[in-house]
Amino acid sequence: MRVIPTSNSLAEVFSFPHPANEYAARMVAGMVVVLSVGIILFQVPWLMYVLAYGFLARVLTGPTLSPMGMLATRVLVPLFGNHVKHVAGPPKRFAQTVGLVFSVTALLLYYAFGLSMVAYGVLGVLVFFAVLEAAVGFCAGCFVFGIMMRLGIIPEETCEKCNNLHLPVSGVTESQASAP
Repeated sequence: MRVIPTSNSLAEVFSFPHPANEYAARMVAGMVVVLSVGIILFQVPWLMYVLAYGFLARVLTGPTLSPMGMLATRVLVPLFGNHVKHVAGPPKRFAQTVGLVFSVTALLLYYAFGLSMVAYGVLGVLVFFAVLEAAVGFCAGCFVFGIMMRLGIIPEETCEKCNNLHLPVSGVTESQASAP
């Protein structure tokens, strides 16, 4: 018997956790560092597709369709004691979007323009910011998101969700909001 997903289950798949688990996010950032450094050091540019897919999956679905997100939330966080530190989801989603832009830019520079060293340089910048997130918990994308909130670029509704971690994001159930 085949189960046909309902619009509600599709909405659940294509949502981002709010609040998000800071520990899971830092573990994903660590995996981004490892993959990106591997791409640069071993010069395996086809892995940029894997990197870009991961960011796209996390932007669209949080950890649901992301191998790194699933590994972090279902294996690594439980392995290290199920620690949870709730942070706002929208800034984390914005940070994943920035990572997507960097990874797609590197892909285009490499494959469309043949600029391999520039592409690896873009990945190097991505590594720098992912190390900041993984090692010291500084999310540059979240920092920029905060500036955008103060400047009024981010809608007030989103600002309220960021200020109140108990408000669900549209299309996200209360149980999803508490999931890492």
